Amino acid sequence: MKKLIIALSVLGFALSFSASSFALSQADCEAKAVSKDGKPIYGAAKEASIKKCMGGAKPDLGCEAKAVSKDGKPLYGAAKAASIKKCEGGA
Repeated sequence: MKKLIIALSVLGFALSFSASSFALSQADCEAKAVSKDGKPIYGAAKEASIKKCMGGAKPDLGCEAKAVSKDGKPLYGAAKAASIKKCEGGA
């Protein structure tokens, strides 16, 4: 029982540390969101600057999530398999 409590404490500490480091980097990026004149920027320009600073707009969703038709509907069967194969680089 004591080992379980210690393990959960370590896990909780690790998760809180990673969350706080994310918040710190977000705050750093917000502080860097300034124009060429050194004035703070707002709105969409600020959001784009923060995304660029943090290293990307979206996480990679994987090839299976990208297997959609031109109208945005999910693919099924052979079409889905071909799309995933193409996405993974298997011509």
